[in-house]
Amino acid sequence: MGVIHCCGGMRKAKSFILQPSENFLEVRMDWLESCPCCSHTVIQLTRLSFDNKISIVRKTNYKARKLREKLESDIISEADRSFNYATSPAGNFYLYYNEYGKKKKCFSNLSCLKLGLYENLNLSPETLLICR
Repeated sequence: MGVIHCCGGMRKAKSFILQPSENFLEVRMDWLESCPCCSHTVIQLTRLSFDNKISIVRKTNYKARKLREKLESDIISEADRSFNYATSPAGNFYLYYNEYGKKKKCFSNLSCLKLGLYENLNLSPETLLICR
């Protein structure tokens, strides 16, 4: 499963491996039948040359359908790109200090943690601008 950038988002598309021509090492075709936002048909060819240069050809709507018909005979197989783009390889790091630099007694949500705050409320506005 490949992705194509359309309408400001990454859309899931079918991905195929094509028979490369004499100038290319590998050719992949991503096919988006219909974008959920604009309902355009999009095809994208990604070609890798022998000197590791990548070239991309992108067509939409009528030209995309004509190019797909032309390349139907060159399709070897459907590519298996089962990479989940939604997850990130995050670790299990946890910060054991609160926003004032003291050790935490209990675990809390890191999204509400405000680093750089000071307990002294009598700071001048110039100092607050520097601290942020």
